[in-house]
Amino acid sequence: MRQSGKWLLAVGFTSVAATVWMTSRAPAAQPDAEQERLKTFAQILDLVETRYVEEVPSEKLMEGAIRGMLRTLDPHSNYLDTRSYKEMREEQRGSFSGLGIVISLRGDENALTVISPIEGTPAFRAGIRAGDVIAEIEGQDTIGMSIDDALAKLRGPKGTQVSFKIRREGEAELSAYTLKRDDIPTNSIQYAYLIRPDTGYIRIKNFTQTTDRELGERIDDLKTQGMTKLVLDLRWNPGGLLDQAVKVSSRFLKQGDEIVLTKGRTERANDEFRVTTQGSTLDLPMVVLVNRGSASASEIVSGAIQDHDRGLVVGETSWGKGLVQTVYTLSQDAALALTTARYYTPSGRLIQRDYRSLEDYFSPADDEETVSTEPGAEGNEVPLGDTYYTDGGRKVFGGGGIHPDVRVELEELTKTTELLERKSAFFEFATRYRAAHPEAPDEATFEVSPELLAQFRAYLAERQIEVKDEDFAQNEAYVRRGIKAEIYSNYFGLVPRNRVLAEGDRQLQEALRLFPEAERLTALRAAAESRKQPAAGVPN
Repeated sequence: MRQSGKWLLAVGFTSVAATVWMTSRAPAAQPDAEQERLKTFAQILDLVETRYVEEVPSEKLMEGAIRGMLRTLDPHSNYLDTRSYKEMREEQRGSFSGLGIVISLRGDENALTVISPIEGTPAFRAGIRAGDVIAEIEGQDTIGMSIDDALAKLRGPKGTQVSFKIRREGEAELSAYTLKRDDIPTNSIQYAYLIRPDTGYIRIKNFTQTTDRELGERIDDLKTQGMTKLVLDLRWNPGGLLDQAVKVSSRFLKQGDEIVLTKGRTERANDEFRVTTQGSTLDLPMVVLVNRGSASASEIVSGAIQDHDRGLVVGETSWGKGLVQTVYTLSQDAALALTTARYYTPSGRLIQRDYRSLEDYFSPADDEETVSTEPGAEGNEVPLGDTYYTDGGRKVFGGGGIHPDVRVELEELTKTTELLERKSAFFEFATRYRAAHPEAPDEATFEVSPELLAQFRAYLAERQIEVKDEDFAQNEAYVRRGIKAEIYSNYFGLVPRNRVLAEGDRQLQEALRLFPEAERLTALRAAAESRKQPAAGVPN
């Protein structure tokens, strides 16, 4: 088969249908019914190739057929083409070769804009800063260029060079740069700092090969600063590597605790993962934040912590992805991510949502039937599902994701704040502010003064962003926070920006208030464990 594959690549596909037709006629290869289906498939391919109104590349037809087949299985089995496979490997490896900038399309012209340089990278050392617009890459104008296309041009082998031009606020001429690409870490942990003198805040954005190592380093660092409590933020975390979810969970659980159970069609897909070494952070009261963007590996971690009463889960119901994908390499440039197992939390919950309707699966309704849960105040409700029990006897529910112990909705934007965010008003005003103020403000004392607020109003008028006086007044706290956060980001980076935005994060602020409840869970688990211990002198 390997020699045959090389031959096909060497001569090219005169007809994709002919190749499939030859396969379907192999003697005694398939039952008659399956041979007939392959024959039909080959005939359709032949007709498309020879009679369709436009010529269609054979590669496009075959990839379309593969993707169509996988869509009949589940939402997460997927064919990874060259670009997606490369991106997946870079993400899981935890690094890529490039310049070290976070970019986005901003402003009315969708300009390719630097959100932040990554500290210690070639872009950071060259003085690239937030708000810079990448006007050209290798002589090509970036107007209309997508982020993916821009990244493909900016990234490349380590040690190679890339040339580009920057348009900066307050400067009439473009600035030319030629930088040498280097290895850029894609840290799994986005933020880690003391949000209160005794309370650490760690946000894990995905699970890659470096997640557990990063987490250990951040926890040790925060402990030396005085951390005795921890908020673990898994919101918008789409998941990643199963072994990293197991290692992260193990840091917070006791030796022997089950973390996750996988069950599949083959014996190799069935496995049970337990804590093999006593967790190093058992003394930390924990609150775990989740929302609808928390999926897969992040649900394994939050589910294990919840089932063992190790921490309080707060926020919104998670995505509900209980399927495990195994990645099979098909060639150097392509792979198949195939669902090979389902996973179950320690209490026995399968948290996978129903995916018979892909429209409902990817756009879940907010009006699901609900039932009140423990612990919590009035209005703490989750979708109905099969009932399970934690180690301490609390009710938890299967299906539809990890349901939080305490439900807290994220505050929605008003029409005014949504307009300001959509227009990138805070970001662009901060870029202009820095151009007029080369000296960085005092991070410890800076506040948005009435004069600065008036300058922002004048900037909105200049850009013809209409905000009524009463609407501005009603949203003034949000506006002040947005201005301060983006100015901090421009001078000091994304972590100081996040600290400012955290002040208006309803879910995070509620998590900080709920630590007494998290500490109660620790006592609940201790009582459950003592009931399991044999009485002194009584044979077990």
